[in-house]
Amino acid sequence: MLRIQITTSQQTRAIRALCSLLIVSAATGGCARLPYTTQVVHEDRRVAVTLQHELKPTGYSHPVRLSSEELTSVLAGFSFREKQRLPLRWFAEESPPKQLFRSDELEALVPYLVEALQKAGPEERVYFQVLAPGMNPASERDTTAGWVAVREPYFHLRLEHFHAQFPLRKSEPMDVRYPTTPPEPGTYLLYFEPGRFWVTDPASGEQAVEFRAFLKSAIVPPKP
Repeated sequence: MLRIQITTSQQTRAIRALCSLLIVSAATGGCARLPYTTQVVHEDRRVAVTLQHELKPTGYSHPVRLSSEELTSVLAGFSFREKQRLPLRWFAEESPPKQLFRSDELEALVPYLVEALQKAGPEERVYFQVLAPGMNPASERDTTAGWVAVREPYFHLRLEHFHAQFPLRKSEPMDVRYPTTPPEPGTYLLYFEPGRFWVTDPASGEQAVEFRAFLKSAIVPPKP
């Protein structure tokens, strides 16, 4: 019987080659299909807001002028559930949806979303991150992230992360036992109250808020 002996150095080279192939595949396949950042509107320890260029024509109604009070009223109406497969979905539906934003998060986020919507172009969406110390503040950051866009008269919001734990540093040595790769975007079912304003945008077939009609019926706090 012929035996083939593989040395430790050969194993190391094979592992390195495989890792290189995976990195190249991710760079040429996955990343190329993601919207890319065109402008950083604001970034600090609490909030990050950027403009992202969509890969396909979207025909958004940007730039859009909304007051902080109007945008706060719209965002406060959103809630969500994590999308589950059966049979977990049955149990999830017994619990009420979670509120998407707390009042302090809206206070920190909304002014920069207002600014970004005024700067965005027709093919750009507004990406946001609401940040806080993570479960392990020395190495993790709590992140709620997603994006918003307006295609009159519809306000679109998509949620990608809800209080997810991200590594504090984007680039650091990889530890196979304790990987620090960022979590994948989650899948969520969004809701809006009052439900009669949560409709389908015929241009995209996606659900959105008919926000102009909502603002006409809502009690928007007056400007201070």
